[in-house]
Amino acid sequence: MSSKFAIRSATPDDAGVILSFIRALADYENLSDQVTATEDRLRSSLFKKGATAEVLLAHEGKIPVAISIFFHNYSTFLGKPGLYLEDLFVKPEYRKRGYGKALLLHLARLANQRGCGRFEWSVLDWNTPSIGFYKALGARRMDGWTVFRLDGDALKSFGTGVEA
Repeated sequence: MSSKFAIRSATPDDAGVILSFIRALADYENLSDQVTATEDRLRSSLFKKGATAEVLLAHEGKIPVAISIFFHNYSTFLGKPGLYLEDLFVKPEYRKRGYGKALLLHLARLANQRGCGRFEWSVLDWNTPSIGFYKALGARRMDGWTVFRLDGDALKSFGTGVEA
């Protein structure tokens, strides 16, 4: 890892950089058609008072090389908050330098400092490089769980009591 490597919290001025990372992640996951985020939407949702998500940017010198977007959830069984990593992305040309591990370590420390009982994330089942990386860190797969989602028209319909 470069001695010029640093992690910092993102600011509203970073909205363009954040969006470029989101687009790069979507490209990697073959989901580019699903990105509707804009710089303005990111500024208003990530940096307003009471924002529910946080962003860390990792830099090598002045070059942004990686990002993590995370938020707090809650474990009813533990009776404690948890930290949920929504996205972690390292630019391909900066991989295998320890930057992803450094971001995860930073987040694990943050989870400990904030009294979290868990630090969790999801990974696409076809993403074997990431799965191997996470296992090497000591993370374990949560077998037996299936993610469900309401979004788009289904969310609108259900949330208003109108059948989809």
